[in-house]
Amino acid sequence: MEEPIGLIVSNIGDAIGVNKMALELAIIMIGGLFLGLSFYLSKNKISSYYAAIGWVLVGIYFYLQSDHYVEISDPVLILMTASALPGGIALAVWEIKTKETPDALQWLRGCFTWAIIPYFVIFSVPYLNMALIQFTAESTEIMLEFAGLGNYHIGEMMVALDDGRDIPVSEWDGNKWILTESLAEEGFYVQFFNADGIVIVQFIMACSGLQSMIIFVGAIGALSSVSLKRRARGLLIALPTIHVLNMFRNAGIVWLTETYPEWSLMGIGMFDFTHSYAAKAISLFAMFLMAIALFDLLPELHKHIMKILDPIFDAVDKIRGTTKSS
Repeated sequence: MEEPIGLIVSNIGDAIGVNKMALELAIIMIGGLFLGLSFYLSKNKISSYYAAIGWVLVGIYFYLQSDHYVEISDPVLILMTASALPGGIALAVWEIKTKETPDALQWLRGCFTWAIIPYFVIFSVPYLNMALIQFTAESTEIMLEFAGLGNYHIGEMMVALDDGRDIPVSEWDGNKWILTESLAEEGFYVQFFNADGIVIVQFIMACSGLQSMIIFVGAIGALSSVSLKRRARGLLIALPTIHVLNMFRNAGIVWLTETYPEWSLMGIGMFDFTHSYAAKAISLFAMFLMAIALFDLLPELHKHIMKILDPIFDAVDKIRGTTKSS
């Protein structure tokens, strides 16, 4: 049975004749636009209400993605997406209750604006989407062959249709400038073959590391009090580093999946283990280290993050105090 929020969104889509994917894209883009309005019109009293609407819509969008991560058994992303809606509501309440918007909350508005809009523009434009997937696959192929870990080749760009069919993009009659039809979860993808012509993995947009990059684009781009030169320097450190680390990640997943096809741990195969557990943990740790490195260049970033986390730390302290007193 579909959970209630997803059911409501599906019913709204059916009522207005809009497919689920298009409606979800509309939700996140409208949410990003409201956050953008609140960020650039921060002196306007109504900006807090713009932000509150934006946070709720963003929370709904990411919450709706949790079903997919439940299906593919990705515990990290299940936790992150499922907590997005209560997190969005909490931020909306904070926005409305705050008489004067703190600098940290203002930064967070801009952070999501600068992250959401570029990401979903790339996602919604098939040409950009496919170019990013192709670049990711070719980078991984170069990395593997340079390291002498095998001879691989990339298949034709494919599109997974909502009706269950997978066809070459060359045969797809959809609009390649703007995504107007609902696709399956894979969307656009290329298959990755070994020397024997066996498919090892398939690359989709999520394999590109764009999610990690866009977090830093948003976090650094929203530092309006920081000079453009310092922000550009921060991005020049973060983005190429993430791309190189992502190449290593993808190459490792491909090599381990091909080399140990029979390996399993508690019923979890090598691909699922490396992709959903090991790679996620290593990626989060790498992002944490990169953030620490950037704090020296951009101390304002550290200040804003700690201010945003203050309510959480206060809640934890209250819980500890209550536990000790009882």
